[in-house]
Amino acid sequence: MKQYDLELLNIGKVYPGGNSAVEAFDLQVEPGEFISFVGPSGCGKTTTLRMIAGLEDITSGKLLIRGRDYTSVSAERRPTSTIFQNYAIFPHMTVRQNIGFGLDVRKVEAGDKKRRVDAIIDKLQLGDVAGAKEGSLSGGQKQRLALARGLVTEPDILLLDEPLGALDANLRKSIQEELKLLQRSLNITFVFVTHAQSEALSMGDRVVVMNDGRVEQISAPYELYTRPKSPFVARFIGRNNLFEGTLKEIRKDRVVVNTVFGTLRGTPGFDVERARSGSEAIVVVPSEYIEIDGAGTKAADPDFDSVDGVVRSVDQVGQLVYPTIVIDGGRELRLETYAEKVAGRGIEPGGRVTLRWKPVRATVVFDQ
Repeated sequence: MKQYDLELLNIGKVYPGGNSAVEAFDLQVEPGEFISFVGPSGCGKTTTLRMIAGLEDITSGKLLIRGRDYTSVSAERRPTSTIFQNYAIFPHMTVRQNIGFGLDVRKVEAGDKKRRVDAIIDKLQLGDVAGAKEGSLSGGQKQRLALARGLVTEPDILLLDEPLGALDANLRKSIQEELKLLQRSLNITFVFVTHAQSEALSMGDRVVVMNDGRVEQISAPYELYTRPKSPFVARFIGRNNLFEGTLKEIRKDRVVVNTVFGTLRGTPGFDVERARSGSEAIVVVPSEYIEIDGAGTKAADPDFDSVDGVVRSVDQVGQLVYPTIVIDGGRELRLETYAEKVAGRGIEPGGRVTLRWKPVRATVVFDQ
């Protein structure tokens, strides 16, 4: 039987009073995998992390770490370590003392403690500030110290609750890259909670999207971005354009949807065996796959689906351009594309345009 580093088996959390925070959560995490949790505030991602850490009681289901049941085991007896957004650094201790504190709690022998502290200080390049206290550390150094404290105990799983949230944008990007490289070099399973979808997609081997206490989708980043399986994921991840309608034709690899904008096609994001003609559905098209042309500049092509409209506005930020199009039927779409893709095509306010895309790039989901 295959052994995972972490298994959540129908995990649930209900608070006193009946408020359900997490419902029927199932997840199997491979050894050395980097899992990102993302979703809006209050969706249940941090509560799930705290249940894994043992900081929240589990109301229902089971939690296994490397095949052992830890559902009712206290936090201090779990082979996990948690890093929080505020880092929880002891201001009266030096960097070295902060790192060693967890080993003192575990009563690690002095020689072993020194070896492990020295090794993690070297690994995270904290030697120059090993004798410094929190007040003299930069944001990046504090973040590395928090990582060092979590890793020095040699956990099976490192849990990170929005650990980069307090950093500025440039430092945050730099630490993201360092964190991913560190995780790969250590081959430790990371469970990473963030509210930033770009962070979740760039760092996770797989991404868990949560909403209102439920798991909406668990997928590799590219699949999640290009093949959403629910309306929520389609709206939450990326910059997608949605066209509502009803299913007209259903095949294994292609479905046809009737919309007020015409008949549109796409790859099914659902089990076609459960689908019925007439069911409400949404055609999801990522902005990156939409071509914009002045109306009538290209002949109709059966290999593309298209809609026509009028340009309302065009905003530009660096090389990115954001045209807002009012398509025939009254729907307003805001696209994201590169300046060179629209240059010289007559894409300007008041002008009529045609939006075209290949049906294989579109995904159809049930409108639930």
